[in-house]
Amino acid sequence: MADISSNFLGIKSPNPFWLASAPPTDKEINVTRAFEAGWGGVVWKTLGEDPPVVNVSGPRYSTLMSQDRRVIGLNNIELITDRPLRTNLEEIRRVKRAWPDRAMIVSLMVPCTEESWKRILPMVEDTGADGIELNFGCPHGMSERGMGSAVGQVPEYIQMVTAWCKQYSKLPVIVKLTPNITDVRQPARAAKAGGADAVSLINTINSVMGVDLDRMVMHPSTDGWGSHGGYCGPAVKPIAQNMVAEIARDPLTAGLPISGIGGITTWRDAAEYIALGCGTVQVCTAAMVYGFKIVQEMCSGLSNYMDEKGYATIDAMMGLAVPTVKNWNQLNLNYVEKAVINQDSCIQCGRCHVVCEDTSHQAIFASKDGKRHFEINEAECVGCNLCVSICPVPDTITMRRVMPGEIDQRTGQPVSGEYANWTTHANNPMRVGV
Repeated sequence: MADISSNFLGIKSPNPFWLASAPPTDKEINVTRAFEAGWGGVVWKTLGEDPPVVNVSGPRYSTLMSQDRRVIGLNNIELITDRPLRTNLEEIRRVKRAWPDRAMIVSLMVPCTEESWKRILPMVEDTGADGIELNFGCPHGMSERGMGSAVGQVPEYIQMVTAWCKQYSKLPVIVKLTPNITDVRQPARAAKAGGADAVSLINTINSVMGVDLDRMVMHPSTDGWGSHGGYCGPAVKPIAQNMVAEIARDPLTAGLPISGIGGITTWRDAAEYIALGCGTVQVCTAAMVYGFKIVQEMCSGLSNYMDEKGYATIDAMMGLAVPTVKNWNQLNLNYVEKAVINQDSCIQCGRCHVVCEDTSHQAIFASKDGKRHFEINEAECVGCNLCVSICPVPDTITMRRVMPGEIDQRTGQPVSGEYANWTTHANNPMRVGV
């Protein structure tokens, strides 16, 4: 069977699934339950200086739900740990001693002064923790205090604080990056320049989840007032993977280890992050929605996939998809694909026809020869993939490659994708209204 164990920065864990720094990693009891369920590691919820912060006692979370009531996005306004520093350090020490084979990373956020970092780092190192993660990403609450994303948005600060941590600690330093920035490569480069051993991303996205239109109050709200929060969950995965890929393929950060975060719910999500260059993945929302045992499906699914594809280790598949990520101007403009409808599985709902007529290239024609029937006019099709995306029956509409010089046998027209050879919408006799 495939070996899904991880060796990230010399930090070993039985699998690459770590719980991200968040409410699920705030206490000894939570982390112990996570390890009992099978998680390979945790990033302990962000520690700060004493006295601890004070969190709101009203709603801290708000969700974006799909039509079938699945959580696809979660917003939180919770701050870093609100428990005393000493309590957290004692619990970290006990958990690491009880679970020596699991990765124990401690997230940190203190004021942007050398003395503050110099003071807290030895305390963390004394717990036996395996590494530290610098929280330069929190977009709410702490950023208003000059920490979190307020630091992560300034590359010079990232480099400076990272260098302090490398100076005053022997532990591996992971820099957690904020997505609330124009070009994520700049903070990643600064982290590397400061001596960071790795980066993790993404932290949560600054967001307002909505408005209660009866009360005219944003939500979540406390005593009638609301505040921007951090957005995470499946909906952020495309944003996170783009940022991971940008760092993985940037020549100035090449070789910098990455821990991927953002919307990881299944083994497939994790495999995609690994293929984009991540050595570990961090999970939060999925655990908060489904509980800690979800990691068991993640582990078995990833192991089965690796067996099927012949990947003996995580390293064997790590980064394999990175070379396929290019700038737009590097794409092959001579490559052409067209849509194909499988008439055997088509349920004749007509959704593809409607969206192509209204919003695309009028490339799907319909007939009423006793029943509804839809086909692709290849001369009009530009291969946009919209019909594939909205078809309710999997694999009923697919894309096929068109070879140079190919002729549509039905129309006798070239299928090369050259606009000059296409019939116009107005003169197309094969378009029949539904």
